[in-house]
Amino acid sequence: MSTGTGTPAPAPLLIACALGIERLALRGGLGGAAGPVTVLRTGMGPQAAERAVTRALTDGAPAGPGFETAVIATGFCAGLAPGMHPGDLVVADETRDRAGRTECAGVELLAKELARVAPRRVIHTGPLVGSDHVVRGAERGALHAAGALAVDMESAATLRSAVRAGARPVAAVRVVVDAPEHELVRIGTLRGGISAFRVLRTVLPAFFEWHRSLLLPRR
Repeated sequence: MSTGTGTPAPAPLLIACALGIERLALRGGLGGAAGPVTVLRTGMGPQAAERAVTRALTDGAPAGPGFETAVIATGFCAGLAPGMHPGDLVVADETRDRAGRTECAGVELLAKELARVAPRRVIHTGPLVGSDHVVRGAERGALHAAGALAVDMESAATLRSAVRAGARPVAAVRVVVDAPEHELVRIGTLRGGISAFRVLRTVLPAFFEWHRSLLLPRR
């Protein structure tokens, strides 16, 4: 399918997050994207993420070459490694949960672009594990010992649902809202939550460059 001028139409980008506060952080920075962009609030938990992403990618979505919507899961996460701090960025090289693993595309490029738009932030790259509940205390240590770098409730389900709906590039970028030495009670009420919110507001240009560099149809 083309734009009507003979030029292939750019592939869309779907950015999925769970919470209203995450969507608020992402809202308003959509200028400069390489193609159509949707910021989807899925709701909390893996089941909500699976339903919302599947529906977004199958109900009325354009089809054919050049229209394989790329998907990025984003929002907040809990860091698992000692020394992580609120406001650190996590770029997943894969997501994991009980249903399996999903490999992420363009990891190095995405980390490089995030370093450019958020030069003062520490960027971690590694496995992001999914959970169906908030993980605290000793459970965090067990997940880290199994090789995971961070945990959230939606990324693994989001990416798995995306590739199940059709072959496409997927990625996950999360902002650490709490860590082993900095556990929060509620997002947005303490300093770490505010820091994570501010960092999340900066990431869209990196997402757009990832999309532009990897996902536009080749001419």
